[in-house]
This record gives sequence, structure tokens and C-alpha cells, in this order.
Amino acid sequence: MNLRTGLLNLPNLLTLARVAAVPVVMVLMLSDSRSSGMWAALIFTIAAITDFVDGWLARKWQVVTVLGKFLDPLADKLIVMVALIMLIPLDRVPAWAVFLILAREMVVTGLRSIASSEGIIIDASELGKYKTIYQMVAIPGLMLHYDFYWFFGLEWSIFHVNAHSFGIFFFYIAFVLTLWSGFDYLQKFFRVFAR
Repeated sequence: MNLRTGLLNLPNLLTLARVAAVPVVMVLMLSDSRSSGMWAALIFTIAAITDFVDGWLARKWQVVTVLGKFLDPLADKLIVMVALIMLIPLDRVPAWAVFLILAREMVVTGLRSIASSEGIIIDASELGKYKTIYQMVAIPGLMLHYDFYWFFGLEWSIFHVNAHSFGIFFFYIAFVLTLWSGFDYLQKFFRVFAR
């Protein structure tokens, strides 16, 4: 299968759309305005949904390609890393936590490359999947940041949500899972290479 054939399937095109969303999210997050945050959160959420859809379609239609296996995790890491980095100057996440998250991603990616070069595949744990889910929930909340009010019901009850509090709650859960899954991967790596 050549590169062109590998690209021209819907799962890979969805992955490429996620990569294309990265600079759009980055530009939107240069502004601290409510509207920019809403657009960034919307685009990020759509990208997060495509992450689950493209993998499901690739398996269902049996169009899993080497290119797709490379692009999918790359697209995920790019959009999450850019979003987290852009949240730092807006003072919505602590820089030290973002540094540790990015360091974990680089270490695990490096170890995967070493294992792959030796013909060894170390399966990702369930923790890594949960980490991704919590990140995808936390980041839009941190992008939205402000208070939101909904009016509903016959008596016009008010439902109030502070988007930042919502986002930071899930961010710290994702943070713990990120480090935990990183240590889990390190253990698996050294267990395999200690044989």
C-alpha cells in the first residue's frame, strides 16, 4: 500500500483533520476572551470526538494502516500539548503540572521507539486510555474558563457552572493518571528488557 492509498480513507482523513485543528486552536487561545475560549473548546471537543470515531471506523472497516497507527497518537499528543501549553500564559493551569505531563509523553514515546526498534510491542495500559478521556474532558472546561448560567423549567430555575472549576477538577485527575500510567509503562519496559 503506497502513501496515497494509505491516506485516502476516512479514518486517516479524520486524523489529519485533527492535526489541522491544532494551529486553529492555538490561534484562538491567543485571546483571553469568552468567545475565543468557546470556539477553541468547540473545535477541541470535535477533534476529541474524531479521535474515538477514527479508531472505531478503522477497526470496523478493516482499514488499519501503518500511517494511521503513526498519525493517530501524534495527532492526539499535538492537540493536547498545544492546548495545555496555551493555557499556561492564560494562568488556567500550573506550568509545573504541564511540564510533568509533557515530560511523561516524551519519555514514553522514546521508550516506545526503543522497544519498537527491537521488535517489541509494549501494550498501552487501560490507565493511558482513562488519562486521555479525562484530558479531553478537562481541557474544554479550562478553555471555557468563565461562569455559565442556564435557565430552565417552568419556574426559570438557574443552573450555574464555573467552567474553570469543572476543568481543573478533571485536569488533576488526568494529571494523576498521566503520571501513574507513565510509571506503569516504565515498569513494563524494564520488565521486558530485564529478561
